[in-house]
Amino acid sequence: MTARVVETAPPRAKLKSRPATQSFARFRAPFALRCGSILIDYIILMAILCCSLLVSRVLGGGARSAGSTSETVGMVLAVVVAALDLGVLPGLTGVTAGKWATGLRILRVDGTEIGIGRAFLRHFVGYPLSFFTLGLGFLAAALSSRGRGLHDLIANTIVVRDAPAVAVPDRRV
Repeated sequence: MTARVVETAPPRAKLKSRPATQSFARFRAPFALRCGSILIDYIILMAILCCSLLVSRVLGGGARSAGSTSETVGMVLAVVVAALDLGVLPGLTGVTAGKWATGLRILRVDGTEIGIGRAFLRHFVGYPLSFFTLGLGFLAAALSSRGRGLHDLIANTIVVRDAPAVAVPDRRV
C-alpha cells in the first residue's frame, strides 16, 4: 500500500503568487481557535505585568522607589513584548505566539504576507475599535461567512488554518 500527500492548507512558498480571486473559505479559521489564540497572546502580556507587580510588592516593602521601578520595568517590557508579538512577528511571519500555538496564520485577502505596517494597523487600531464597539467587531468574525472581524476588514486581512501536509493512504492498488 502506498501513500500520497494531500495538502490541506496553502503552501507558504506559493502564497506570493496566489491570484486575488483565491477563496480561503475552506481554510477559514474557526472562531473558537481565534479566541484561543488571542487569549494566549494576552495571557503572555498579563503574565509579564503580574510578575513585575509581584516583584514590586516583594521589593517595595516600605520603600516605594524599588517597587515603582520594577513596576515601570514590567510595563515597559510588556509594551515591548506586545509590539514584537502583535506587530513585528506577524508582519514578518504571519503568526503571533497565540496564532502559532493554535495553528493559525494571518494573510492579506489576496493570499500574500501582511507586512509589519498592516500588522500594526490590525492589532493596534483594529483590535481597540473591535473592542470599543462592545465586542461586536470580534463577533463579526463568528457571524460573517468569510470569518472576518472588524479588525480584519480594517487591515484587509483574513485568518486561515496553517495545517501541514497530511499523508493520505492511496486506495488505487
